[in-house]
Amino acid sequence: MSEPRDSPYPELKKTHTMAHAGRPWTDYKPPPSAPVWAAIEGLGRYYVLLAAIELDVFDTLQQTGPAEIDQLSLAIGAPADHLRSLLDGVVALGLLDQVNDVYELNDTAKRYLVSDGPATMADLIAVAPGPHENWTRLAETVRQGRPATPIEDDPAAFYIPLVEGTFTTMYRCAMRADIKIRYSAMRAPRVLDLGAGGAPWAISILHHNDAATAVVNDLPEVLDVARRKAEEHEVIDRIEFLPGDFHSIDIEPDEYDIVVLGHVCRTEGAEGAQHLIARAFDALRPEGRLILADYFTDPERKANPHAVLMGTTMMASTVKGFTFTHQQFSEWIRAAGFTALRLIEPIGFQQQFVATKPRSPSQPQQHRS
Repeated sequence: MSEPRDSPYPELKKTHTMAHAGRPWTDYKPPPSAPVWAAIEGLGRYYVLLAAIELDVFDTLQQTGPAEIDQLSLAIGAPADHLRSLLDGVVALGLLDQVNDVYELNDTAKRYLVSDGPATMADLIAVAPGPHENWTRLAETVRQGRPATPIEDDPAAFYIPLVEGTFTTMYRCAMRADIKIRYSAMRAPRVLDLGAGGAPWAISILHHNDAATAVVNDLPEVLDVARRKAEEHEVIDRIEFLPGDFHSIDIEPDEYDIVVLGHVCRTEGAEGAQHLIARAFDALRPEGRLILADYFTDPERKANPHAVLMGTTMMASTVKGFTFTHQQFSEWIRAAGFTALRLIEPIGFQQQFVATKPRSPSQPQQHRS
């Protein structure tokens, strides 16, 4: 008579629960439910963070230093029990520390969540998912192939707070990108920033190169943000503001040394993205460079969850928006005529394609960099 089967891994017995199939103590264990719970809790996690931002929790702790709940309750103006429950949720997210009932900022909160942090994302949190109500109707959007209330219905209302919230991250990225692109070494480059938002790329290039000038394009209302940011960074005297739709505005051919498409292609669909790349090619001088920043997925849409979920975000709230793969963008860029294509990542999760418009054999070398 054979011996009863048992697990070849005795350590499994230590964690065995009643969630099993077949005879007890076999080596079969069902898959964990953790991914399902992570998805369920995702909604609550986001709104815990959003509430903490709206209540100025992080800025308050920056002012008070480590504090007990009664002190924070008085400073924030919320009942202690409710505030403690929220703060414990923030601690569970790893965005605050709590020791012996004393709450304090951790390094992540100091960098990203206080309003004047060096890489603050505080203004981004409310607007990054797009209109919140669109997520409650996502199944309907998938069935219909179009969101019920796309941001294109009132683009300025959405993009003004978005470009405010994303400026710090995009500006850091553009400043760091000079290490790879070296616009600081170019001779009086002329820049075209299409769909510029707050113009972090144009402002950064002008910051690095005192002889640079820029044309900054976006919707008229959004350009007010760009003007304010340019004034703050003391480069407004070298910027021309060009309001209008980047698909149809007049653009001088062969006029620019750098054209920036910064996180705009994914809102336009495949056809619109290719049109913008072609417009950039036409606008550049020979040996001019395209900078195309976006979130790119891998070919199987598995390895970069951030980019994949950004694509879902686009689908939830825009008429044409999706994310696309590195391969798709590289093919579109080459098909437009660009050469010397490369991909850089100046800061984490912020990638850009950089490509060059070649000169024809009959054209003299420009010597602009």
